[in-house]
Amino acid sequence: MEHAPLPIIDLGALLGSPQARTEQLALLRRTAREVGFFYLTGHGLEAAALAAPLALGERLFALPAEQKRAVAMLHSPHFRGYTGFGAELTRGRPDQREQFDIMNEGQALAEVRQPWQRLIGPNQWPERLPELRPLLLGWQSRMGQIGSQLLAAFAEALGQSPALFHDNLSPEPYLHTKLIHYPGVSGGERQGVGAHKDPGYLTLLLQDSRGGLEVEMNGQWVAVPPLPGALIVNIGELLELASDGYLRATLHRVVSPAAGIDRLSCAVFMAARLDTEVPLMALPAELAALAEGPQSDPANPLFTQVGDNVLKGRLRSHPDVAARHYPQPAAA
Repeated sequence: MEHAPLPIIDLGALLGSPQARTEQLALLRRTAREVGFFYLTGHGLEAAALAAPLALGERLFALPAEQKRAVAMLHSPHFRGYTGFGAELTRGRPDQREQFDIMNEGQALAEVRQPWQRLIGPNQWPERLPELRPLLLGWQSRMGQIGSQLLAAFAEALGQSPALFHDNLSPEPYLHTKLIHYPGVSGGERQGVGAHKDPGYLTLLLQDSRGGLEVEMNGQWVAVPPLPGALIVNIGELLELASDGYLRATLHRVVSPAAGIDRLSCAVFMAARLDTEVPLMALPAELAALAEGPQSDPANPLFTQVGDNVLKGRLRSHPDVAARHYPQPAAA
């Protein structure tokens, strides 16, 4: 197993002096094309703020089973709430993790014209942990702000206006947060999360000190150790689509920890507003010559309509929720 750290991008430098910005933009463009993952420092989050989501996640997953089942995702047509071990699938195989999902807080639409509109709605919150709601929504909002700054930098790095994604994201982007617990296993199935690409623009990941994340580079799985104080960022399918494949969403997975060790993480997936289309970049000639188009996978088609792309991933990952709330129309 090769073991190598990711490149480090300094958000403060991206927002700083012209010379620092120029250097960081060049590094961002190269990193996103060649690796697709990077550590993010200079984000302004103190150690206490970084520790809070995982500490509260540990309390959440320690709740009695009946309290977690009371907010099970199966109750929500909006794919919000608790999912137990093995209930989420990646490429058709069960992941060995439990998790708690939230998205933008809202009200379900009275009239639904498109299936993806059913993603809009309220989150579920466990009654015994009232502090979870303000903390997790606050964290999600902060990650959305950082993600918006990064998208502006990506656009600039690829010769576009920094405002390219502004209308696509305003008044707020689609955000999806997962608190995740990976239990230790002894032998057998070690698929914490199977190999996959993320469906949005960007993912911002906070992980504890245990490790387990792996990224595919040049046909090899490379371990991504935690870097204290840093977030991990990866590009998703929508950014690959927007750049005509110049930027690549990268396969990644999580290997379950060994027996007796638990791993916690908090991932925020950021996409555009669900009712928008992905803006397609008119790349400068020297970059366009290197763009090979987004990768085509018949089992995982890419849609420029954001809501369709997001719903596709939810239906595939949670077949139990899909079967209950998104039944297929009867054959004629």
